[in-house]
Amino acid sequence: MAQECWPFSGLRLTTPRVELRFATYDDLLALAQLAFDGIHDEADMPFGVPWTDAPAEERARATMQWHWRMWSALSPDEWHLPFVVLVDDVVVGTQELSATQFRVRREVLTGSWLGRAHQRQGIGTQMRAAVLEFAFMHLGAMWATTSAFEDNHASNGVSRRLGYLPDGIDVHERRGQPTTLQRYRLSLGDWQQQERPALQVQGLEACRALLGAD
Repeated sequence: MAQECWPFSGLRLTTPRVELRFATYDDLLALAQLAFDGIHDEADMPFGVPWTDAPAEERARATMQWHWRMWSALSPDEWHLPFVVLVDDVVVGTQELSATQFRVRREVLTGSWLGRAHQRQGIGTQMRAAVLEFAFMHLGAMWATTSAFEDNHASNGVSRRLGYLPDGIDVHERRGQPTTLQRYRLSLGDWQQQERPALQVQGLEACRALLGAD
């Protein structure tokens, strides 16, 4: 019955290096601990919504609440898949894949973060590649988009390595100052030209209708 009511509990994306899945309660506690410990230098702010400016206890709690909120709002018209990312069975961060009116638009958006101890090891590239392969080759996406502040060199570097092309800029307010946000877009055709990850997908068929990918 649990699997029938909530099929996403069985959804798994696995590459030779990373596993992505919907979080268990223990996974969320581990993810909250990463947020509590800090994700970036206090002088930096890589997020459009500055949630990491909150005290440690608040950002840990907000991490768990955000996942629950995304779960509760999931529908074929608008969905967020907030995967928790594991390396060697250790929770290292989170990778989101989201879409609005996917059945018609066939476009997805990505966002992610890693705990500080797990950064600069190539994990960010691996986990984004996993959801891109999932979106393009398993869900039938035609486009993927993402964005990053111009001074977020790690995120911009991942986007370029994975074949995204610049798609314009936006100007955002960040801590009271204007900041340039670089947008990126990746097509199915360009993705198919990349060196793509070997991806195993479990539990998708039961989720297709809820994602508008049936």
